[in-house]
Amino acid sequence: MRSITPTCLMTFVLALAACSQEAVEAPVEQGAAPLTQSVDWPLHGGDAREQHYSLLDQINTTTVDQLAPAWSFDFDTQRGQEGHPIIVDGVMYISTAWSKVYALDAATGAEIWKFDPEVPGAIGPVGCCDVVNRGVAVDQGRVFVAALDGRLIALDAETGAKLWDVDTVTNHEMGYTSTGAPRVAKGLVFIGQGGAERGVRGYISAFHADTGENAWRFYIVPGEPGVADGEVSDAIIEQLARPTWSGDSYWSQGGGGSPWDSIVYDEELDQLYVGTGNGAPHSQFLRSAGEGDNLFLASILALDPDTGEYLWHYQQTPGDSWDYTSVQQMTLTDLEIDGVTRKVILHAPKNGFFYVVDRNTGVPISATPFVDDIRWATGIDPQTWRPIEVEGSRYETESFLGSPHVGGAHNWQAMAFSPQTGLVYIPTTQNYFWFNAVNANQEGDSAFFSQGETPPADNYLQALDPLTGAEVWRVDANGWEEDSGGGGVLATAGNLVFQGRGDITGEFLAIRADTGEVLWSHETPNAVMAAPATYMIDGEQYIAVSTGGGGGGSPLMGTVNPPREQQPGRMIAFKLNGSGTLPPAPPLAGPAIDPPEEFDPARVAEGAALYVNCMMCHGVNGRQSNIITDLRRSPMILSAESFRAVVHDGALLDSKGMPAFAGQLTPDQVESIRHFMGAESQKLAENQRAGIAER
Repeated sequence: MRSITPTCLMTFVLALAACSQEAVEAPVEQGAAPLTQSVDWPLHGGDAREQHYSLLDQINTTTVDQLAPAWSFDFDTQRGQEGHPIIVDGVMYISTAWSKVYALDAATGAEIWKFDPEVPGAIGPVGCCDVVNRGVAVDQGRVFVAALDGRLIALDAETGAKLWDVDTVTNHEMGYTSTGAPRVAKGLVFIGQGGAERGVRGYISAFHADTGENAWRFYIVPGEPGVADGEVSDAIIEQLARPTWSGDSYWSQGGGGSPWDSIVYDEELDQLYVGTGNGAPHSQFLRSAGEGDNLFLASILALDPDTGEYLWHYQQTPGDSWDYTSVQQMTLTDLEIDGVTRKVILHAPKNGFFYVVDRNTGVPISATPFVDDIRWATGIDPQTWRPIEVEGSRYETESFLGSPHVGGAHNWQAMAFSPQTGLVYIPTTQNYFWFNAVNANQEGDSAFFSQGETPPADNYLQALDPLTGAEVWRVDANGWEEDSGGGGVLATAGNLVFQGRGDITGEFLAIRADTGEVLWSHETPNAVMAAPATYMIDGEQYIAVSTGGGGGGSPLMGTVNPPREQQPGRMIAFKLNGSGTLPPAPPLAGPAIDPPEEFDPARVAEGAALYVNCMMCHGVNGRQSNIITDLRRSPMILSAESFRAVVHDGALLDSKGMPAFAGQLTPDQVESIRHFMGAESQKLAENQRAGIAER
């Protein structure tokens, strides 16, 4: 075995202006005197390396028991909150559900301004996983946000006034959405998009920060043969990508590959890294006649940031059939391998393997499992760096019980890397999914999502040694959301790791970074999915995190805890000896509506089958979260006319984003769903009268 030892990425020097109250961040030498005055969190993940690590150590293993709320701020939406705050000059910039942006005083939580892009409600149902937004970028007095409907918007950082607004979507007839945080470098704003579940063709775009003018666009997968896009990706698509696709109509289904999250600019090598998404349709058998690697799906792409020209790629899941995206966070650092310093990417994508990839060449250095039970592949071949697939895992003739689940062993929740401990901290889930057998006659992904019995999930935060791939410790996250190992992670020089969790309500934890001992926790009225940030103002260190349940998990899978009354999302900041208070947890959700009418058993049975159209948002029957309205508690089910107006005709489309199902369901079928929900409401009411707990 090669000898591998860690080394620091760079040496830092701190320069802080005396008596300055402005937030200033400069590089700091590890082991130097404690940071004082004010320190920002100016970029996604803290700095350009996206390590989610801070040198601040005022809050440490000795003082953390004094940590308490400093302030909280209520947003105006109760939907999923995945935004990662940016702090510049004492101002916090945070995006919320529906792509709204707030500027807050980072010391007090007072609102400075708010921007609402007024995303049409009709866009809400287009997204795969709630109306979330993962953050903004701040650069030279401007704030950049990607709106759910595909617009990229520049705001004045001081006033919130809109500077420019451009449409990044190339075809609005396809299901494009945008939920990721933009990145800014070299005068350009980089943004991808989501929509592979809707059959889109993915691409990454760059726009001039000053004007919003498009600089370049790189398509992830090939389009129609013989039809050039007129983009920088044209040549490499023909040279490398198209030969890896098969069939006579693969381009007509979109192909997927949407780069909906991680984009990282490498300041040292002047390269832009882009994580790409899953295929469309999901099954390679349906998408590409069961053949080919289908470049550049499920890959890390390295591009020239100025021009978008292709530099290199590494495909982690060739011919993806499992929704194993590679869009998960990429972290940059240096490792010493056999006495040679290597510039690397640390990556824990959905497929269950942890990769250390050489940033110069794109060639992996190691690839090791970071969950115990991976069923689609037995390992990664160290000669070809391709997965060694399990026979039958592509579910072409028989259903396959796969692991990881389509949600992945690690998803969008940020991991952290601590140069202090040399460990990576990964929100992890060991989970399973039945992939239904496909056949040549089915349409798209009609049989992809299944309800088969699976082993229970195991959710945890793990500390992993990137040099060996070995797990060092884990902290249990079970009992919360069923499809993730908790929220995003922050590591600090105080030898601490911070992470939130929850499904409706939650808790926020401080964990000893070297041993995994939980040193402190605080209950939160909301679930915590987003990654925390830390900063210092006037000599006081703060830990701040956006809170609010939702996203892809809670509405669909329901919750393991009883549903509660709806509440707004919140930003919460903690500091030592903080004197703020948090709102109490919301009360348990109210009584069932208990309709007085008798429901036709035949219609109830039909409605139960048709409810599959509703469960993506309203939850699996009996496990609703009420983050999106629990229909058993909705007065809408009392009236056939009202229910039809909402579900069939779309009466709440613009105001709430509730889609119209006129194209999928007849009025009679909608009435059957109402019968089913009415009967379910009566069952819930009967249990409530008997004193039977909902969970």
